[in-house]
Amino acid sequence: MSNDEPGAGREGGEPEKRPPGGQDNPFAGFDLGAIFGQLQSMFSWQGGPINWNLAKETARQTIREAGDASLTGAERAAVDQTVRLAEHWLDEATTLPAGSAGAALAWNRSDWLEGTLPAWQKLVEPLATHVVGAMEKALPEQPGPMGTPLTGVLTQVGGMMFGAQVGQGLGQLATEVFGATDVGLPLGPAGQPVLLPANVAKFGEGLGLPAEDVRLYLVLRECAHQRLFHHAPWLSAHLFSAVEDYARGMHVDVRKLEDAVGQIDMTNPEALQEALGGGLFEPEETPRQKAALARLETALALVEGWVDDVVTVAAAPRMPSAVQLHEAVRRRRAEGGPAEQTFGTLVGLELRPRRMRDAATLWAALREEHGITARESLWAHPDLLPSGDDLDDPRGFAAHAGAPESLDLGDLGFDLPGEPGTPGTPDEPGTPGDKPAGESGDDGPAR
Repeated sequence: MSNDEPGAGREGGEPEKRPPGGQDNPFAGFDLGAIFGQLQSMFSWQGGPINWNLAKETARQTIREAGDASLTGAERAAVDQTVRLAEHWLDEATTLPAGSAGAALAWNRSDWLEGTLPAWQKLVEPLATHVVGAMEKALPEQPGPMGTPLTGVLTQVGGMMFGAQVGQGLGQLATEVFGATDVGLPLGPAGQPVLLPANVAKFGEGLGLPAEDVRLYLVLRECAHQRLFHHAPWLSAHLFSAVEDYARGMHVDVRKLEDAVGQIDMTNPEALQEALGGGLFEPEETPRQKAALARLETALALVEGWVDDVVTVAAAPRMPSAVQLHEAVRRRRAEGGPAEQTFGTLVGLELRPRRMRDAATLWAALREEHGITARESLWAHPDLLPSGDDLDDPRGFAAHAGAPESLDLGDLGFDLPGEPGTPGTPDEPGTPGDKPAGESGDDGPAR
């Protein structure tokens, strides 16, 4: 692996002043008087509802403050060796083939930001677009500060505020994630496992386990994600479209917005700042949004639950520390790990960890009842996946689910994974005595 990957070898510089702002309130702490004094700079951004230049610079500053050393040759070699071992173990835990399109990627935090930014743009842009569109429809054509058209000012200010919020979220996430699939979405290069050694080492502190075990367990999870997204190429678009459906269901109370705007002195930057900070443009949750959120929660839970079960089968017979690492990952997720925090901050979605536990139980029960091939066959098409209702009774679903040969896939153009006599076919169920993933511990209260 070469050293000329995106962001490799960046050195930290002198900290630059960045616009403050809390994750819960993207408008807090901004000096809009100073912002309006630099309208020429503001209006130079024409790239959409999010000022991505500001987002990237804010994220880079957050990363610099946390530290971001260049990777050593030894760290890169360790990642390559660990990925090879993980893929060997996974060959016996799933019939889905390895999806590696090239060498494993060892990234530092800046690499992760650059490598995943296109996916984040695709994920976050639809929501910002709908909020800004509602702003433009609701606001009257009256002059704002310095005589600038009000809608133009607020659109540009909104782009800066969204940019700062997204930048803070991504910068913080870069200091916590282990790879390119922590949030349940394929954010990096297709088919290439990614690992951030610095974050893996940070996670392992205090666990009292060998660093090699921690790295291997997290690589198993990353490689399992990559196999799933490689085998089910429709899955990525399915997840991203669920986020877009959520965005399309957003609703801003135009009458409330118009009434609020009518009471604000738009020539007063302080008054406008107070209105922005008071949640003036917060969208209301709608039935359509709730339905889209439920679909997204279910899909993400099924992805994470499947990964939990596959990694349990792969690691439990070989790694005594697998149970402790499984619980550490589960606890991190239940306490509001990077995935949940990022969706809450950047996308406005609150994901419920309990769904992921139920999904892990469902996949484990299906494997025990019908074998590994039956478990993998449901990824052939989105219409075959379990529903949210099925997650309410995971063992009931497994008991009534058909064996893979009974599934009517002829019209879908998909072949079932695995062949009779290969590891993971129905006559070779999962490891005897394995405790189904998800039965030990709790992921915390539903959110």
